[in-house]
Amino acid sequence: MTERTARPAPAAEAPRRPAALPTSVLQPLGRLRADWPRTFADRLTAPLPGVRALARLAREGAVRPRPEGLRDVPLLPFEPGPLPPAGPGTVAVTWAGHASWIVRVGGLTVLTDPVWSRRIFGTPARLTPVGVRWEDVPPVDAVVISHNHFDHLDAPTLRRLPRTTPVLVPAGLGRWFLRRGFTRVTELDWWEAAELDGVRFDFVPAHHWSKRTLLDTCRSLWGGWVLTDTAGHRVYFAGDTGYGHWFAEIGRRHPGIDLALLPIGAYAPRWWLSDVHTDPEEAVRAHQDLGARRMAPMHWATFVLSSEPVLEPLTRVRAAWTHAGLPREHLWDLPVGGSRVLVP
Repeated sequence: MTERTARPAPAAEAPRRPAALPTSVLQPLGRLRADWPRTFADRLTAPLPGVRALARLAREGAVRPRPEGLRDVPLLPFEPGPLPPAGPGTVAVTWAGHASWIVRVGGLTVLTDPVWSRRIFGTPARLTPVGVRWEDVPPVDAVVISHNHFDHLDAPTLRRLPRTTPVLVPAGLGRWFLRRGFTRVTELDWWEAAELDGVRFDFVPAHHWSKRTLLDTCRSLWGGWVLTDTAGHRVYFAGDTGYGHWFAEIGRRHPGIDLALLPIGAYAPRWWLSDVHTDPEEAVRAHQDLGARRMAPMHWATFVLSSEPVLEPLTRVRAAWTHAGLPREHLWDLPVGGSRVLVP
């Protein structure tokens, strides 16, 4: 499903800040460091769960929806369609599923947390197919990664890319890509940025954590990305995050976000996941804190990672949006495979 959304007449819009507004430290493309801290645990918003919490989770068995919560799997929105045309002056987004987007901005095609695999480590197979066949993905100009969890950093998908593809990653994750032959890897800390062909990539904080093996907890950083073209159009990709103070700070440093890609799923039970995953109501609050114009929900309808009913994230985010009094046309609740285009 492809939709086109026109901007209001210029007189109705607030003046856009210059794209060159300094918001973070600009680093050279391809910057790698060998002196990152051994751990980023001091960046955690809340302590990671301990033995008691793990024991409670095992006792309650609340890691998957109940059978009645899975009945709506056939109703999950899946409407793949052709990617819309997108020239250098437009911003187009296509949801491939979970946190994977095809973002066309400033003439570039950027993939976010690309996961085209049918199954990821430790989870059942996808509930919905990938929204865009790999052979239909345009040539990829850059990839951004939010953190190293398996549902966001998928080695089989990344092996499909040319090793010369520019990859922008959190601090401490560069070696993972170098070991796999990638030659254009850029590591960034929070509030650092790099530029590629006129598009600025700012790495911003998130309320989350990192872990891929038994021995690497918080050894690499986690965060989101703000992509800005030369005209000042901005797309914020939150990656994986809980709710908290960072959203207001991101909005302050990056005013005029046109579209926020925000997670709304994998939130139940709340005692277990509230520190690291926003629920639908918190996602709407985060959108407001950011001062973003539009919001596109993600991180639902793809993998079973938690115990909420599979269709509940969509119904709750729609209700929260209405309750907040926000314009319905600014909630881009896309189906998997759906696209929309910003028209300057």
